[in-house]
Amino acid sequence: AGYLTQAIRLRLLATIPASAGPRGMLFPYSAAARCNNPPDYRIHCVEPMILTRCVSKEPAFPLGLCGIAVTATDTSTEIQMVMNEPNASFGTTRVLLLGHSNHGVVPRLRTPDAAVRYPSYFDNNTDRYIFNLDAEVDSFAIILPCQQGDTFTVSGICLDNRRPGLTYHSIGVNGAAVPDYLRCPNFVRDLRLVRPDAVVFGIGINDASGTNFDTAAFRLNYLQLIDSVRAVNPDCALIFVTNNDSFRKTGRRKYTVNTNGQLAREVFIRLAAETGGAVWDQFEVMGGLRSMDQWRKAKLAKTDRVHFTREGYVLVGNLFSDALIEAYNNSQQP
Repeated sequence: AGYLTQAIRLRLLATIPASAGPRGMLFPYSAAARCNNPPDYRIHCVEPMILTRCVSKEPAFPLGLCGIAVTATDTSTEIQMVMNEPNASFGTTRVLLLGHSNHGVVPRLRTPDAAVRYPSYFDNNTDRYIFNLDAEVDSFAIILPCQQGDTFTVSGICLDNRRPGLTYHSIGVNGAAVPDYLRCPNFVRDLRLVRPDAVVFGIGINDASGTNFDTAAFRLNYLQLIDSVRAVNPDCALIFVTNNDSFRKTGRRKYTVNTNGQLAREVFIRLAAETGGAVWDQFEVMGGLRSMDQWRKAKLAKTDRVHFTREGYVLVGNLFSDALIEAYNNSQQP
């Protein structure tokens, strides 16, 4: 989780060192059991938390931009977070906690100096608890003082430091397809918090994994997702990343190439033409149909022939970044 987006984030910041803004939106994935956490921050939570993901047909809690939530129950829960990226500084002076409680539980924040703070402000309409700090911190703990029968659901954390510069937000839910994000009722509400200038769409590998891939439905679902973005910022730039090549498992140690990758690629190209967006053709960049096997042999992809290895994700992130930076530089030429 997070290797690809972190590679992009670091590449952009290395290209323009003065552009480092806040870390932005993140989620405490590993506060729940069997959840992968991005490498640039560590989450520690002793108390078990209930996981809700948008891949469920009827999520137990209303989800937002992150498409995932964790819920504290019946105990005083503490989520500890430590930034873990040696190549970038993302000091935080403002923590926005997205969450809600039907039992009046008010979250608190403990900073490294052991001070425990109540929210500086709470917005009931957007379920935002805002903690303003006196100095930058790179770690803190969110305290959810639940008593017997109480609950508090966390649906996202946004870190701000009021620095001008680039903020590269990233979201992702294991197994999610485009329709899963469409069933998040608070998606647009939370997106208004970050109000993106550009959105990189990289959802599609799960949509195209089956044998009955409906390209028409895929396109229409994406158009709905794009409408959600344009509702927040009509001038938002759109970048579509085509699916990577992949294989489908047909038996024990037996795989067949998934030709849906080509079909999804055609939809992405059409979407870009319809919406004035751009395309980064990951499918062709990695070598086209059946190229995933070569990546696997080079130890850049997993044996499932769907996911990359850590090194593979970093390579893909760097290739995308180089293309984005080159396109930007070309656009600045007279």
